[in-house]
Amino acid sequence: MKMTTVLLIITAVLTALIAGLFYAYSCSVVLGLGKLSDAEYLKAMQNINREILNPVFFMSFMGTAILLPVSTFFLRGEQPVFIFLLLATLAYLIGVFGVTVVGNVPMNDQLDGFDISGSTVEAIKQMRDSFENRWNFLNNIRTAFSVISITLAVCACIWHKDL
Repeated sequence: MKMTTVLLIITAVLTALIAGLFYAYSCSVVLGLGKLSDAEYLKAMQNINREILNPVFFMSFMGTAILLPVSTFFLRGEQPVFIFLLLATLAYLIGVFGVTVVGNVPMNDQLDGFDISGSTVEAIKQMRDSFENRWNFLNNIRTAFSVISITLAVCACIWHKDL
């Protein structure tokens, strides 16, 4: 098996892991969190946002951001694999990585600095109102673009001559 084939498989697996993570959030986690009281919701999101910052998540999230462009570069001479990977890379870097860095992370940081125990009921409600729908909307964007990315990566695998 060629190194480019191994690289493509690893890239597809990491892309699938991230797509699965965002999909699971969109169709289950945020729905369950939505049933919590305002204070419980904010505490849960603070804890989730802190706990996701771990080596396994970073390996998948950053690994995909690195391996999609690397795979695209190494398979640039193979059509239509190159086009699939280029589109997967753009979808991931803009719709997943970019939305996370520009949208979700600043919101997570703002929430992390919010003192739930020292806040009034009104302040807690206001924080949830300013956070929840926007964060979920951005997560749905990440979900859609990560599904697009993995679909394109799978197409690249299907059309890759060594698989």
